[in-house]
Amino acid sequence: MSIRHPIISVTGSSGAGTSTVKHTFDQIFRREGVKAASIEGDAFHRYNRFDMKAELQRRADEGDNTFSHFSIEANRLKDLEESLRSYGETGTGRTRHYVHSAEESERYGVDPGYFTDWEELDPDSDLLFYEGLHGAVKTQDINIAGHADLKIGVVPVINLEWIQKIHRDHAARGYTTEAVADTILRRMHSYVNVICPQFTQTDINFQRVPVVDTSNPFVARWIPTPDESLVVIRFRDPRGIDFPYLISMIQGSWMSRANSIVIPGSKLDLAMQLILTPMIRRLVERARRAH
Repeated sequence: MSIRHPIISVTGSSGAGTSTVKHTFDQIFRREGVKAASIEGDAFHRYNRFDMKAELQRRADEGDNTFSHFSIEANRLKDLEESLRSYGETGTGRTRHYVHSAEESERYGVDPGYFTDWEELDPDSDLLFYEGLHGAVKTQDINIAGHADLKIGVVPVINLEWIQKIHRDHAARGYTTEAVADTILRRMHSYVNVICPQFTQTDINFQRVPVVDTSNPFVARWIPTPDESLVVIRFRDPRGIDFPYLISMIQGSWMSRANSIVIPGSKLDLAMQLILTPMIRRLVERARRAH
C-alpha cells in the first residue's frame, strides 16, 4: 500500500453492478476535485475475443470445462500486480483497453474484441482506480490485494447475479438461456475458488439481496429493481464507522451485526457517497501532504 500514490480497487463478478459503482466514484472524484487514473479489469485479460473462443474450445477438447474469464490463467494477473506495484511506488504504470463495441471501436481505432496498445497511466493523478474481476486476488504467487489501500467488494446474491447475467446476455448478445446456463456452469469452479475468496480481502462489501422470489433464475421475467432489493454493507474493520450517523441519514436502514448495516436498495448511491467520500478524502489529503 502507498501513502503517496493510493490505490482503490472495486471487485465484483460480471453483472454485479460495478459499472454503477464506478459512476458513483466518478461523482465523488468530480465533487472532491480528485484526479484519478483508471484501470479496467478486462484490460488484463490474456486473450482477445477470438483467441479466447479458440482457447475455450481447445480446453473443452481436452476435457477441461472450467476455463473462463474468471480463471487465474485467463488473465495477466502478474502484469496487473506489477502495474499496481509500479503505481504505488512511482505514481505510474501501464494499462490498455479492451474494445467491446462498435462505439468503442470508433473511439480507440481498434476492432471490437481486440486490445489497444499498452499505454502509461497519467503520472499527474491523485490516485489509481481499478474496477474488475480480480482486484483483491491473493494466492501463493499473486498478491493484488496487498497493493490496494481501499478495497471494495460489489456482489449480488448468486440467484440475482444469474438473473442479471441471463437478461444481459439475452438482450446484448442474443444468447439462449441454455447457452448462458452453460457459461454459468463453466464459471462455477473459478467463482468458488477465485471470485468468492476475494470478498474476505475487501475492506467494505456491498451485497444486493432481492426481496422478491428469485428461486428459479432461469425463468425470471425481469431483474428485481432496487426498490425490490436490500443491500447489506459489511465493514471488515468497523472501528471509526459512525453507524448512528449512517442510520439517521439513510431512511429505512438498520444494523444487522456489529459490522454490518442493511439499507433499501434504492439508497445504495447515497450510502456509498456517505461512506466512501470521507475515506477517499483522507487518502488524497494524506497523499498530498506526503508530496
